[in-house]
Amino acid sequence: MAKLRRVDALNYHQKDRPGKIEVVPTKPHNTQYDLSLAYTPGVAQPCLEIQKNVDNAYKYTAKGNLVAVVSNGTAVLGLGDIGPEAGKPVMEGKGLLFKIFADVDVFDIEVNEKDPKKLIEVVKAIAPTFGGINLEDIKAPECFEIEETLKKELNIPVFHDDQHGTAIISAAGLLNALELNHKKIENIKVVVNGAGAAAVSCIRLYESLGVKHENVVMLDSKGVLNMERTDLNPIKQEFVTLRKINTLQEAMKDADVFLGLSVGDVVSKKMIKSMAKDPIVFAMANPDPEISYEDATSVRDDIIMATGRSDYPNQINNVLGFPFIFRGALDVRATTINEEMKIAAAKALAKLAKDYVPEMVARAYNVQNITFGKDYIIPKPLDPRLITTVSTAVAHAAMETGVARNPIKSWTAYEQELRNRLGIDNKLIMGIRNKARQDPKRIVFAEANSYRILKAVQFVLREGIAKPILIGNKDKIHALIKENQLDITNVPIIDLYESVSDVKRHEFAKILYEKRKRKGMTYNECVEKMYNRDYFGSMMVETGEADAFISGFSRKYSSTIRPALQVVGVKEKFNHIAGMYILLTKRGPLFLSDTTVNMNPSAQVLADTTILTAAEVQCFNIKPKIAMLSYSNFGAYKGEGSPVRVKEAVQMLHEKYPDLMVDGEMQANYALNGKLRYSRYPFNKLGDEDANVLIFPNLSSGNITYKILQSLGPAEAVGPILMGMKKPIHILQRDSTVREIINMTAIAVIDAQSNCDEL
Repeated sequence: MAKLRRVDALNYHQKDRPGKIEVVPTKPHNTQYDLSLAYTPGVAQPCLEIQKNVDNAYKYTAKGNLVAVVSNGTAVLGLGDIGPEAGKPVMEGKGLLFKIFADVDVFDIEVNEKDPKKLIEVVKAIAPTFGGINLEDIKAPECFEIEETLKKELNIPVFHDDQHGTAIISAAGLLNALELNHKKIENIKVVVNGAGAAAVSCIRLYESLGVKHENVVMLDSKGVLNMERTDLNPIKQEFVTLRKINTLQEAMKDADVFLGLSVGDVVSKKMIKSMAKDPIVFAMANPDPEISYEDATSVRDDIIMATGRSDYPNQINNVLGFPFIFRGALDVRATTINEEMKIAAAKALAKLAKDYVPEMVARAYNVQNITFGKDYIIPKPLDPRLITTVSTAVAHAAMETGVARNPIKSWTAYEQELRNRLGIDNKLIMGIRNKARQDPKRIVFAEANSYRILKAVQFVLREGIAKPILIGNKDKIHALIKENQLDITNVPIIDLYESVSDVKRHEFAKILYEKRKRKGMTYNECVEKMYNRDYFGSMMVETGEADAFISGFSRKYSSTIRPALQVVGVKEKFNHIAGMYILLTKRGPLFLSDTTVNMNPSAQVLADTTILTAAEVQCFNIKPKIAMLSYSNFGAYKGEGSPVRVKEAVQMLHEKYPDLMVDGEMQANYALNGKLRYSRYPFNKLGDEDANVLIFPNLSSGNITYKILQSLGPAEAVGPILMGMKKPIHILQRDSTVREIINMTAIAVIDAQSNCDEL
């Protein structure tokens, strides 16, 4: 991943609404009666019920889904003691991860107190508000005392993620690596470079799993923790080795496992060579590991290696743990997160990595297949099974060890609740971008004279989503880049009036002329068209000089699509195109077609649009459940018009694609409420499932609907996604935001990676 720029980080945090999180009401609040229920006098009733029994706070308030992320800012990431205010962006970021991965709400609490005993009292005083406490970025050794005391004195989960998060994730990787290497955990020799909170917690957990204490050598910045050291605090004294060694080089000889929680570039190739057969190296210093992946693997073919980085195999990432651990603990109202729950989380992660990996996960990382092995010992962060696997294991362990106050009665129902808890909109966008990143394609941007296009291009470059090619005035583009301090270098710029040679222009004109000479276009007109960015950019895709084309930011949809149709053309199988929007809603993504192209489609066009849409949805690793909409249900209307065309289209689809989950015609409320639909029309092919794909009977209804939903919010629209073209062409909404341009770029890359028009 490219190096982060200071200006981008600051803009990210201050733009629009400062910070990364906000409080959102969860109950109606539009009428006076709603407000009377929310506050006075209605609020008195739940208050009295909680007074009778404090556990009713879980029933009538947000306590059961609310975690405090508490820090005093004394050990913030790699920044050290920067103070509580300076640490607040990190705590807000933690809250964001809790929410998007496990639907856990967070208040970040920054406390101006370094005295551990006083900090303990502060946390105890605010604990009634919360269902759990996540301690964060508190320096060692004070963090041990703080967590240990709070766990004893509070009856809600207390978890110091800096200690236990890395321990749990790395323990899962260790168990799997040992299995692959056919080594027994009780026999391995472990070297850990680093003696902070994470290192101590890792070794304690490893010992709980079977590592022998005498087989561990720990080092801090001054060397090995051995009998000669007189400067060790009580925590470090716990890990003193009896071996007469002083250096990392000495410790590494014949070691089975190296665990790095220190600084970059402290391990040499020679040290890796000196390790035992089939070594396991977890080099987790960030951003630079203790030894680079390339250096370590260049000297040992038998190595299994993990880092903290996403651009190498086996990323040890705390986000695999803490959201789901708290999810499980909160759901059973656990009084603590004990050792058994941590071990359960580690073993669940280890088992998940050995399970069959669904195609949707592999496709999210743009690989053919993911299988258990030396390059896959830890699950991927975008694996949607994490919430059900880890949270369920933690909840099980809490119940088995007697710390659960609200036991799960039906595990099947609980797993379904976990799946339903998160609309997959955030993961959908993350998955789309990640899939694009695995195999970035050459994308032509037709309107590079725009600041917003260039801002999006900067992001696309930095994230490795695509390989941009810019069309526009070179001088203006360079001026915009300089004026706005954009980090855009080594990107091809095509100035149609300067950098394009007459040879290239005539070459493209000849191709266009062959396509259009019997449709009224002369050769001279074709040459003139090559001064038009939409014709030229489309021709680059047609000739293979680019993989996809994006335009439409500053021009009407019809003006932009016409050149693409004339140059690239429509797939013969369908003989028409269609436009789809994705609406990211709280209940999950909704796919809406056709919203941009076909005015009054025939039954055949409706059927084709449905197939195009279903194929596109499958490209996002989602099973399409399709409702074909109208103003009547299943043949109730007997006259002429759109219900009849929709009914005919459904019949075509049922005959040709019997396995496709599609039915209609139906009204929108029956489409989106599966239980209601099933109660009235149990024969429908969707059963009682809510539709996630809506096919509209005409352009007016589709366009009006998506714009209303987008305007009312909080739904976010992604699109329009153009379907049915022979090659990837995408047309932006006019005046698209930077985020919309980025999302469309990622979609264009995915379309270029594979054919998304085929079921």
